[in-house]
Amino acid sequence: MRDILSTIVKWWEAEETFGLATVVRTFRSAPRDPGAALAVAGSAAATGAAAGTGADGGEVIGSVSGGCVEGAVYELATQVADDGEPVLETYGVSDDDAFAVGLTCGGILDVFVEQINKTTFPELGEIAAAVDGGEPVAVATVISGPGKVGARRVIWGDSARPSSGSLGSGERLDDAVDDDVRGMLAQGLTGTRRYGEHGERRGDELAVFVNSFAPPPRMYVFGAIDFAAAVARVGKFLGYHVTVCDARPVFATRSRFPDADEVVVDWPHRFLSSAEVDGRAVIAVLTHDPKFDVPVLEVALRTPAGYIGAMGSRRTHDDRLERLRAVGMTEAELSRLRSPIGLDLGARTPEETAVSIAAELIQLRWGGTGHALTDTEGRIHHESHESHASHEGHESHENAHA
Repeated sequence: MRDILSTIVKWWEAEETFGLATVVRTFRSAPRDPGAALAVAGSAAATGAAAGTGADGGEVIGSVSGGCVEGAVYELATQVADDGEPVLETYGVSDDDAFAVGLTCGGILDVFVEQINKTTFPELGEIAAAVDGGEPVAVATVISGPGKVGARRVIWGDSARPSSGSLGSGERLDDAVDDDVRGMLAQGLTGTRRYGEHGERRGDELAVFVNSFAPPPRMYVFGAIDFAAAVARVGKFLGYHVTVCDARPVFATRSRFPDADEVVVDWPHRFLSSAEVDGRAVIAVLTHDPKFDVPVLEVALRTPAGYIGAMGSRRTHDDRLERLRAVGMTEAELSRLRSPIGLDLGARTPEETAVSIAAELIQLRWGGTGHALTDTEGRIHHESHESHASHEGHESHENAHA
């Protein structure tokens, strides 16, 4: 929902009523992840130029399937915007008619559709402000079960800030969801959790969808060279908060790195020692100069960063490993290093190299082979390593960039 948030907040502020359709579970080769959303203004709402317009005049923004079932979801969201009754709908391939409404790519989507306005969702403006400010917040919604479908609770990343709203089955359910959601927020995960009616974690009568709005994952690029500018650009495109760091002020300038969120003049190892690094973080060391990269890699390989890569030839890599061993790095620590950085695409230019690094990040996130799809068989879309979905829905399906 993050990508349509600014538009739907404008509708909300204008006191309009609209239908919001959100992907809450996916199975097999579904093209969009949990959290993808489509919104349709009510039939009485004025249309605008920022989004498409449906046949009956309702403005639509966003996507839940990349086109496969948009028409059907549009109709359902228009209905829900008008009558206010939330609906959980499943869309999938039709065995009898591959061209019937469904995902002809073979995937299955569970889509939850709800009515949104200032009365039904009074916290939306506050949530949007938090997202803009990089403050972690999540929305938990009952999507099926014996409780009140559509009941909503807002949970903040700061445990000292009280949650608002209730999921309708008493404090035990609210408390259980609060605990689980804060763990999901810490990892940037969005997905469905199942509980007993009163919050029992071994139960599955109640399905709660958690839409996490965690700050963007961080990408740290060390070495203010032309390759770094290209990596910063592609990192920003992929949704990272990008920081470029170099000890040389003549090179580490805002004009050379306009796509970076931050440009820092400092010794890389000193900066990284106090930087915020979690399991979603990417660290790219592009200096291939021992006086810079060995100290920063010594720090990096002892952080929980999910990806640590270093540029350089194989000869440079071998020399770098020896230097890192000499300062006490273990083989287990060194095994985390992706070097030479990137996938083997034959890249030569800074832009091509940035694409090869981006390709490796995507491959590691989703578990792809890195081979041409023409030469592979089976499903095209892989589940993320955080995903534990089953078609029966007994496990949660979580995705790191909702």
